Amino acid sequence: MDTIYLAGGCFWGTQKFFDQFQGVISTQVGYANGPDSAPSYQDVCADSGHAETVRIDYDPSVMPLSRLLQYYFMAIDPLSVNRQGHDEGIQYRTGIYYTDEAQLPEIRSVFSAKEQELGAKLAVEVLPLKNFFPAEEYHQKYLDKNPGGYCHLSGELLHLRQ
Repeated sequence: MDTIYLAGGCFWGTQKFFDQFQGVISTQVGYANGPDSAPSYQDVCADSGHAETVRIDYDPSVMPLSRLLQYYFMAIDPLSVNRQGHDEGIQYRTGIYYTDEAQLPEIRSVFSAKEQELGAKLAVEVLPLKNFFPAEEYHQKYLDKNPGGYCHLSGELLHLRQ
């Protein structure tokens, strides 16, 4: 099992998006790469500096990191700075946060291919994970608990066929 942390705007939809894929073992929403103290959701909404992020544990033999990142780029606007859909603010920035430097070649390969495809520099951070604080329990699997809840992702993206 490997782990990657992806910030893709509102973490409710990002978590639901990745939960649909075979090879994704588990997901957890939280706050990453801000100051070293655990924030509350209110702190994050008040510009604490953390990004709404999803921790993804995956089986690379079923879901290689390169494919996981290709899906990630389907679910975000990689040119948008601190904004995804109607959500705006530093907590909605996009980022790929890794804990294992062995993941960097795959990350850089997919990232570079996306920049070439778009012909523009991406607004996606690629950084080592500085910290990750799990979000409050009511945020975990939020869209499963609240099927009519807001999501910046289209319903089509939340129900892809593999």
